[in-house]
Amino acid sequence: MGKLDSYLRLMRPVNCIMMGFAVIVGAALANPNFQDVVWLNLVCGFVTGFMLTAASMAINDYYDREIDAINEPARPIPSGLIKPKQALALALILTVIGFIAAFLTNLLCLVIAIIAWIVFVTYTTVGKRSGLPGNFLVSTCVAIPLIYGSATIINTISLNVIPFASIAFLSNTGREITKGIADVQGDKTKNIKTLAVRYGEKTAAVVATLFYLSAVLLSLVPWLLNLVTIWFIPLVAITDAGLIASSAMLLKNYSRENAKKIKKLVLLWLLIALLAFIIGAIR
Repeated sequence: MGKLDSYLRLMRPVNCIMMGFAVIVGAALANPNFQDVVWLNLVCGFVTGFMLTAASMAINDYYDREIDAINEPARPIPSGLIKPKQALALALILTVIGFIAAFLTNLLCLVIAIIAWIVFVTYTTVGKRSGLPGNFLVSTCVAIPLIYGSATIINTISLNVIPFASIAFLSNTGREITKGIADVQGDKTKNIKTLAVRYGEKTAAVVATLFYLSAVLLSLVPWLLNLVTIWFIPLVAITDAGLIASSAMLLKNYSRENAKKIKKLVLLWLLIALLAFIIGAIR
């Protein structure tokens, strides 16, 4: 049971479920009435989002094992519970399952899944050390499931999903910058040029806040374009209030400990945003 628990921690199931759910949300945004839906495609879409996210988490922890030994020594690899080669083997298995599920959906889904995988591997192997460009790569992977959801249900990319994917992109970029503040000690030792390392925690907090507030402003667009019903407003208001409050907390206290708390809070606001997207989309 201990080994299984370590593998689950490596995969980060909460993140995986969120990305799988984001695929369903993207499908709802593209086809709010779920007309002529092949439900197996939705199931395969969730599986692809879940598995490729889990694979990316394992690959990330493999490449971050020396940094995590400083920043997060209790994680499965630096703690010795999972060997690095075992993490890569798990990532390979999860990737294959994700690609098979994408293939069973349609060709466009397989292409998007491969692109998403390439983007993340590029981030992990090369982009992470670049700082902000690397943050953009991660946020691209977070936004892609919404676009992927459109492909699962209508076999094309609906323009309706773009504002929502953009909100996810901006919010997550703020979160990635906040994570850089939390990980600044380990990142310095490996010359990872996050904003916090290059310009200091205060500057990073300001830039993260700008991304959070940009996401808040963009959240008005779906309503203005009549892409959602009135039920979108209460939940997105919670997300917006959470992002604004998190921004204020981060500007007031940009310590490592507070940044770690805020990055967890922002994950909650992103989940509520996904709920707002799907509830507001269904007509």
